[in-house]
Amino acid sequence: MNFHDVRFPASLSFGSVGGPERRTDVVTLANGFEERNTPWAHSKRRYDAGLGMRSLDDVETLISFFEARRGQLFGFRWKDWADFKSSKASADVSFHDQVIALGDGHQTVFPLVKTYRSGEFSYARPIVKPVVGSVRIGIEQDEMQEAVDYTIDETTGLVTFEIAPVETMTITAGFEFDVPVRFDTDRIQTSVASFQAGDVPNVPVVEVRV
Repeated sequence: MNFHDVRFPASLSFGSVGGPERRTDVVTLANGFEERNTPWAHSKRRYDAGLGMRSLDDVETLISFFEARRGQLFGFRWKDWADFKSSKASADVSFHDQVIALGDGHQTVFPLVKTYRSGEFSYARPIVKPVVGSVRIGIEQDEMQEAVDYTIDETTGLVTFEIAPVETMTITAGFEFDVPVRFDTDRIQTSVASFQAGDVPNVPVVEVRV
């Protein structure tokens, strides 16, 4: 697909507003009960990059980035400052942050995932854009060594082991990650006068499937 593996300037995404969006089809029955279903297995995130603009230099950087992506044509990486790593926000990334799979003695390739839990329920989110140099992998209580025990594809989030993990052994991972997104508009409108007065451009950004 059309995707540039570059990150939107993190200094500009800081301060932006956004988060996950779900799609739920709700049908109200004659007896008043509801039936709820969703065609989406995974949520989609939306952001407003304009809220991170703080100076005219920021606007110039935004326009350059927008033009290089040809508007909506090419996707790019986005740092979600509210949710960008496998650990808690207050903790450092560790190789045992997330359980990503159980070994079966045969499989050598595993995708990165981040699991969100609330009570007895959970949601496993695929992580396809890990940050280069941030991924740490473990098997049971031992941390593995990259380029010796495994390799990581930072463009897909796939971990490949040199030797298949033994059956029932827990495979864990820690990482930072970006969200694959694109601009949700082909037009950016700015005004020098209004921006200096405190206004910011509206720059919608939406997550894409890769």
